[in-house]
Amino acid sequence: MAAGVNRKISAASARAHTRRAKQNASFKLPSGICTKILLVLFAGILAWAYQAIQPPIPKTCGSPDGPLVTASRIKLKDGRYLAYKEHGVPRDAAKYKIVYVHGFDSCRHDAVVANTLSPEIVEALRVYIVSFDRPGYGESDPNPKRTVQSLPLDIEELADQLRLGSKFYVIGFSMGGQVIWSCLKYIPHRLAGAALLAPVVNYWWPGFPTNLVTEAYQQQLPQDHWAVRVSHYAPWLTYWWNTQKWFPQYRYS
Repeated sequence: MAAGVNRKISAASARAHTRRAKQNASFKLPSGICTKILLVLFAGILAWAYQAIQPPIPKTCGSPDGPLVTASRIKLKDGRYLAYKEHGVPRDAAKYKIVYVHGFDSCRHDAVVANTLSPEIVEALRVYIVSFDRPGYGESDPNPKRTVQSLPLDIEELADQLRLGSKFYVIGFSMGGQVIWSCLKYIPHRLAGAALLAPVVNYWWPGFPTNLVTEAYQQQLPQDHWAVRVSHYAPWLTYWWNTQKWFPQYRYS
């Protein structure tokens, strides 16, 4: 009797041992492998997204596989081309010779002054205006070595090649206003006068009347509210964005 009981217990123990062995033999992922797999997938998605938002390689106007040149252009000392457009009276007959600097999302065709002045005023005052595509815009070659000083020097060279004389006027519209400040700093001896049209301004400047500042600020688009606030409260972030190399197509410098 005892022997039969022992055999039953032994059989039950064997079956339990077999089940444990099967459970132990089942596949188990090493500790932390799931986290590593998720990290790799996340990195892959980020890499794909970065590649997806990259612009195509730019093609220089006039190159064999690039767009055709339709604008008048000058060749600068460093070999780059600068496209320009002339407005008003002939430059040789002009009394006021103006170089117009366009804004962030514009080009040489968006010369606000030339497009809004009446022909009668232009003729009576003998106004000549030349607008140009800033480097990297329109049909002007990009300047990979651009600095704050480089564009004023481009303007000076444009004026010299067009024979505008020893002094000329400059007008900047919107973000083109910052170029005018650069001209005042780097080529003041060439300027007969300078003007800013609807420039980006410091709304916290104490010299502005409060009611005027409030009215002007509220007339901006919501996204411009954010841009101005970030520039004021976090200038380091604005500087980083304009000089970062991760997304060069979105920076402004």
